[in-house]
Amino acid sequence: MKDFFKRNKLFLSLCLAFFVTLGGALLFCDKGDMHILMNPEHTAGADFFMRYYTLVGEWIPYIVVGLLLFYKVGWSLFLLADVAISGLIGQGLKYAFNSDRPLTWFAKYMPEVKLELVDGVTMSEWYSFPSGHTTTFFALFFTLAIIIKESKLKCPETWITLCFAMAVLGGFSRIYLNQHFAEDIWGGALLGTVTTILLYAAVPYLESKEKFWNWNILHFFEKK
Repeated sequence: MKDFFKRNKLFLSLCLAFFVTLGGALLFCDKGDMHILMNPEHTAGADFFMRYYTLVGEWIPYIVVGLLLFYKVGWSLFLLADVAISGLIGQGLKYAFNSDRPLTWFAKYMPEVKLELVDGVTMSEWYSFPSGHTTTFFALFFTLAIIIKESKLKCPETWITLCFAMAVLGGFSRIYLNQHFAEDIWGGALLGTVTTILLYAAVPYLESKEKFWNWNILHFFEKK
């Protein structure tokens, strides 16, 4: 695992900076005020982009799982397990905390605030913490960052930084759409990151013991 942290130092360092910065802000800023501060004035272009970009946290991971079968079956299964396990844990936490979504919370505690809603987005009212979409965003893009480092792609730092930025943008989309608070994003990001780290503990063993790990799907169709 020491080698894992060393090779993925960039993504993990960016995550640490994100958790410390946002976590510190959450300690000193009221929940409602923080949401208003982080939710800029809406524009038609941003509404369109955020409405569809947030869907990356719903079905894109499974497309990536399929594509990874043509690279290495092991990494495809890793991503599938990562998204599934972090998602199940997140759902359990949602029901355990049962916290109000912004739409419900502002109606209760700051009714004078009128949230800007985006046309075509179905608003949720409960089970806010943690953000499931953000959990998936961080699980997906952290896994891709690990694969990028392994594959020796040119300019890996640029691609890894882009992966982190896309994960954060996914979390921000949930705030922009008034589906989650910043604390939900923080919790979802932490869950996606930690689950990925813990799952990776099994990777060195599987790579060395399981032949299928480095196969791609075409291997199964080769004539013996």
